[in-house]
Amino acid sequence: MSATAKILFIGDICGHPGRRAVKELLPGLVAEFAPDLVLANAENAAGGFGITPPLVEELLDLGIAVLTSGNHVWDKREILPYLTDHADGRLLRPANYPGAAPGQGIYVGKTQAGLDYAVLNLQGRVFMPAIDCPFRTADALFGNIPSEVKVRIVDVHAEATSEKRALGWYLDGRATAVVGTHTHIPTADECVQPGGTAYITDVGMTGPYDSVIGIQKDTVIRKFLEQIPARFDVAKGDVRLSGVLIAADRESGRALSIERILRK
Repeated sequence: MSATAKILFIGDICGHPGRRAVKELLPGLVAEFAPDLVLANAENAAGGFGITPPLVEELLDLGIAVLTSGNHVWDKREILPYLTDHADGRLLRPANYPGAAPGQGIYVGKTQAGLDYAVLNLQGRVFMPAIDCPFRTADALFGNIPSEVKVRIVDVHAEATSEKRALGWYLDGRATAVVGTHTHIPTADECVQPGGTAYITDVGMTGPYDSVIGIQKDTVIRKFLEQIPARFDVAKGDVRLSGVLIAADRESGRALSIERILRK
């Protein structure tokens, strides 16, 4: 077994175009990079807003080990009993929602090849709902991860770059990677921090880029001009898969590199 673990994290899967991109492009990425672990944010997989139980199963069947989410995970009401009752917990909701919310925000697992890993989902509070503190939530959950689990990936689903960046520094040396989601715009600030944590402010969107963050651009422009409520439909053109490939030392969990991936 190689001393290096490779983790592929796929950015926000948006609607049918995003799901199709994953289905068509993921096998080639797996063949090219041979990741030990594939993760994805899927809170917008159902028509651009939310996710349904059948779509969870569809994405997991493609080889994604764990799905993270964010504030839109609640948009389809049928996902609530799924989050409560589904035993394996491979669809996460942000861990810092109040404890009474259905589902869980952390998953600890092992790949078929024997790699122990943990995935933690957090949500920011700047320009977003005033939920529990993501910093203190991370402290509490990291304290409960078994010591032998060295590879620890954190999805920070947040609006403000400053909040994501602060969490990246706060978790430096404790997380293998802190990856940002939510804004659907890939950033160019990927790095490995001094403590060994890979960081990027936003992984970007897997979906249609001929759009405004995945939505038909004409509708969004009209909404800005008129301020009248409008139905937002997922766009269709220029579909891309956006993600990052992280390499980490299996023994320590420290990141060795992080590479942006954008394919179409």
